[in-house]
Amino acid sequence: MTVQGAQVVARVARVLRIVSENSARGISTAELARKAELTRPTAHRLLTSLSAEGFVDLDPMLGRWRLGPELFLMGTVAGARYDITEIAAPHVRAIARATGESAFLSARRGDETVCLLREEGSFPLRSFVLYEGARFPLGVASAGMAILAYLRDSEISDYLDHRNLAAERGPVYKSTAVRGRIAQTRRDGWALNPGLVLEGSWGMGAAVFDGAGNPAWALSVTGVESRFDPERQQLIGRQLLEHAHELGRQLRA
Repeated sequence: MTVQGAQVVARVARVLRIVSENSARGISTAELARKAELTRPTAHRLLTSLSAEGFVDLDPMLGRWRLGPELFLMGTVAGARYDITEIAAPHVRAIARATGESAFLSARRGDETVCLLREEGSFPLRSFVLYEGARFPLGVASAGMAILAYLRDSEISDYLDHRNLAAERGPVYKSTAVRGRIAQTRRDGWALNPGLVLEGSWGMGAAVFDGAGNPAWALSVTGVESRFDPERQQLIGRQLLEHAHELGRQLRA
């Protein structure tokens, strides 16, 4: 594939990810162009071509783009290989019931995590930072930190060298700070996000490993800061680790 061809593929992939992230309400051409760092004519041309193939749909009344039926068909086929939500759902539900917090399953997709499953807890105050379809760079939310911490050291260094999290998310994500949280996650076994994504919204996560021993998914919870005192962190951490271990065992079996 030529360099130009590879650039087109990268642009199309970026456009589809952005449409996916905004699929609930749809996204306008101008908004997508801004998020994808494309000119409006280029964004419109890509969207029109993707629409002709059934990958995106345009709502003519609202002028907003959403994912199209062809992606649903492809997703159905891919789901047989990649979808673990049916196996993971009882664990996510059990964590929500045991902790009272909202519980989640996220999957690694390249340099990001994508939330696949959410289960509400019983506690009436909730955090809505994480939802199905939400994407975060590795190391940002607790699920992404849980996964990042258990990658090989060389992978972690490569990732932090080429991805400037501080520029994207703020100074709390400087490389030294991220490495400090990686070390703490390895000591505890679970990751803690003390309101770094949104002030007052805390999260904890534990990695789930695939058959090759790679951190491919994460179980996590989010809630308000007052619910994450040191004693409850230990309780929640044990729940996450127990269910992550059992889910990993089920997947390997």
